[in-house]
Amino acid sequence: MTRPPFVISIQSQVVFGHVGNSAALFPMQAAGLEVAAIPTVIFSNTPDYPTLRGRALPPEFFSDLLQGARERGLPERADFILTGYIGSLDVALMAADFVAEAKAMNPGLSYLCDPVLGDAGPGLYVPEAVADVMRERLLPMADIATPNPFELNWLTGHEVATLADLKTARQTLRIAPDARLIATGCALEDTPSGYIESVILGTEGLSRHPTEHLPIALPGTGDLFAALIVVGQARGLALPQTVEIAQSLTSRALNRAKALGASEVVLSEPEFRRALLALDCE
Repeated sequence: MTRPPFVISIQSQVVFGHVGNSAALFPMQAAGLEVAAIPTVIFSNTPDYPTLRGRALPPEFFSDLLQGARERGLPERADFILTGYIGSLDVALMAADFVAEAKAMNPGLSYLCDPVLGDAGPGLYVPEAVADVMRERLLPMADIATPNPFELNWLTGHEVATLADLKTARQTLRIAPDARLIATGCALEDTPSGYIESVILGTEGLSRHPTEHLPIALPGTGDLFAALIVVGQARGLALPQTVEIAQSLTSRALNRAKALGASEVVLSEPEFRRALLALDCE
């Protein structure tokens, strides 16, 4: 029997709600992937509640979890590594070392770096030193990167308003020449009114993927989207098709959250779950 695709997912975790691994783990598992989830921070909930408990993992604790993953041979087994939110410099540096080791020992491994640094409203919401590690160490190893426009601007110093701006940012971003950039949540000068789009820039060329701009901004949206990109790639779909599916399912999760009045993405909508199970058969 063939083993399912195996993912190591290194990002935040919450007790209540859906961000980081708490948003990414379920859709990847429902689509038939095996996932090893390694937390970088553990919080009680997403930041928009009146209180927030928990903290970034102490460096020695995070280091111990990575060592346990090594002892189980997970880097050698993995088909994908996904990294997202990282809340402290020590953890960022150790995560970068781990990804580098895994890619060196496992040349077939694909690494998706979601550089979770900030957004247009709140601005930069990680320490600048962590953002520097993303730019200098993690992104150069990425096979796929999924920044939003704010993150692209911060990482490259280039505003993103046109396709030309995106191309310039892609050239400035410190990713490999054969890496694929998915610029998410773009509202460019020629994006149709009422839409945002994901734009793929890679060796295969450029493709644009508009989707309805929902008036909903919730934690976990990017984490879910990045996980769904891993799902599509693990199931052998072309990247443009993967992006279309990820946008569609993310929109379903946002609409469900709006209907329920939830403060983060919701993963319980029946058609959302059925679509994930169908991907297991691709």
